[in-house]
Amino acid sequence: MRVLNRRVAALGMVAGLVAGCASAPGPPPLPSPPAAQVTTAAPAFSSLVASRRASVVDIVTLRIGRDERAEGIELEFAPETDFADRLAWPLPAEVRISQIRDLASGLILTRDGVILTSAHVLAGIDEVQVRLDDGRRFPARVIGFDRRTDVGLLKIDAGGLAAAVIGDSSQLAPGDWVAAIGAPFGFHGSVTAGVVSAVDRYIGGAGEVPFIQTDVAINPGSSGSPLFNSRGEVVAINSMIYSGNGGYMGLSFAVPINLATRIAAQLKESGRVRRARLGADFQQMTPELAQSFGFGEPRGALVVRVDAQGPARAAGLARGDIVTAFDGVPIAHFSELLQRVASAPAGRRSQVELWRHGSRRTVWVTPSEEPAPRTVPKSEAGSERGDGLGLSLGELSPLQKLQFGGDGGLMVREAAGAARSEGIRAGDIIVAANDARLDRVEDFRRKLAETPPGRRVALLVLRDRRLAYVPVVNAP
Repeated sequence: MRVLNRRVAALGMVAGLVAGCASAPGPPPLPSPPAAQVTTAAPAFSSLVASRRASVVDIVTLRIGRDERAEGIELEFAPETDFADRLAWPLPAEVRISQIRDLASGLILTRDGVILTSAHVLAGIDEVQVRLDDGRRFPARVIGFDRRTDVGLLKIDAGGLAAAVIGDSSQLAPGDWVAAIGAPFGFHGSVTAGVVSAVDRYIGGAGEVPFIQTDVAINPGSSGSPLFNSRGEVVAINSMIYSGNGGYMGLSFAVPINLATRIAAQLKESGRVRRARLGADFQQMTPELAQSFGFGEPRGALVVRVDAQGPARAAGLARGDIVTAFDGVPIAHFSELLQRVASAPAGRRSQVELWRHGSRRTVWVTPSEEPAPRTVPKSEAGSERGDGLGLSLGELSPLQKLQFGGDGGLMVREAAGAARSEGIRAGDIIVAANDARLDRVEDFRRKLAETPPGRRVALLVLRDRRLAYVPVVNAP
């Protein structure tokens, strides 16, 4: 809206100048340009985008016979808070109906009916239908989808379709003009335009995806829609918005088309994406975490979990290590490590450089193929209590420790002071302080006593099956 206001003000100023000039004599008008110059002028941006409408489709999905609740619905749009990573409810969370229909958008990838869209559009559906720009409707089947990158693939039985013109997302830069065509709230063929706000934008919970951030208006129904550059080439697939109320607020995120087409090729070939894995979870370093671990600069990937039977454990990686390079390539952001590991061939030895307890080390790891994702049941808080950093803590029972994956930890009963300011809340589990595992309240008190007042201690927090280190100041 601010850009629009500035544009209106500028138009008003121009109109005033034109009106003022109309009452005074001026120089003679310039001659019209030659016809050849007119015919060779670059086509308008709107014409380029309009010519691509036939490659955009509407998608209608159906979920049958389930009582969908907040914890069961795959979020299409919702605000990212703390450990969340998806954007807003397509329907109010309290709605309880036997059939849930949802709207989305997609892109014709090939002339024989392969459709590219978002993975969260396809998760948990029973039926899906595709509507072409000319009004024809086709039932579709799901080839596959990849939650990690939010890329999904459909197939309809049709031929001679208008396949999209694919561009190169690596050439995008902040300030470039882009446009989206989709079906927000079911309004077919809606065009919205804006600029690239940022590239390589990493979001918590989706760290492997270097999102393209734009100010293009995206609303429910636009998920999976294509993002075009000024030449009418598809450069991204719209995936998420950041919103406090479920509607557009000026922040939209899209999966780069270079990544989306690479994932789509694997889905088309085998229905799934094969990735190498280290068997460890990582977090981005910050200046506060760097201080907590005595590391000189806020770069690298901080290890927050090491699987007991994974390649990382076999190589000697441990919680609290900071990975600084992989196969000789420095790691600035932890997502760079995720991408390099995922693209590395499983079974090939790789060199990992890391920082541990004030010194640099090198280990060799052999990534294995990533298994199917596992689920971790939730549990209730224990009964014992302890205090520290504004925290009231409870110890877990043996059964609860097993339910939470065997990592142990202390349940947060209440959070106040510095801990609450850093986002820790009741129901969280404090698994470790720096690299020290916590099983008893006494372990926590002892670790806190070792931390000088005014210094930060990095608490490893488990929430909704995700782990993250949170640096908290030890108040004097």
